[in-house]
Amino acid sequence: MHPNAQLIERFYQAFQQLDGAAMAACYHPEVVFDDPVFIGLRGEEAGDMWKMLCARAKRFSLEFDEVRADEQGGSAHWVATYEFSKTGNMVVNDIRATFEFRDGKIVRHRDVFDLWRWSRQALGLKGVLLGWLPPVQASIRKQARASLEAYRRRA
Repeated sequence: MHPNAQLIERFYQAFQQLDGAAMAACYHPEVVFDDPVFIGLRGEEAGDMWKMLCARAKRFSLEFDEVRADEQGGSAHWVATYEFSKTGNMVVNDIRATFEFRDGKIVRHRDVFDLWRWSRQALGLKGVLLGWLPPVQASIRKQARASLEAYRRRA
């Protein structure tokens, strides 16, 4: 197995254990992270996002597979199941991840998932009816960013 594939496996094994610090340790200091909710996180922000999500996780489980990597890039598929804290609703989020590497660390990480599908599960009826609307998705991003900033101030 390529060392970068081992790095991806280490990252998700740490996530399975809700070890945000170990996840952050897989990132290069200049990492850039993007997903449909957290856009353009850089450096420590990206690691702090995982630390926050791990610290707040309830009824959490994670499965991952299809790990592939070479010298430059890699990918994986993962599914997280958890209770969304604001509503108590269970979410099953199916995610495709891509990675770029530098100096034995992850320097670019992009997760792709269906935000409307997520909002239907997490927000219930509001998500079903309105989760596809750009203003609602923008609100989800704004609230997530505010949560991350508050977490970083306390950390």
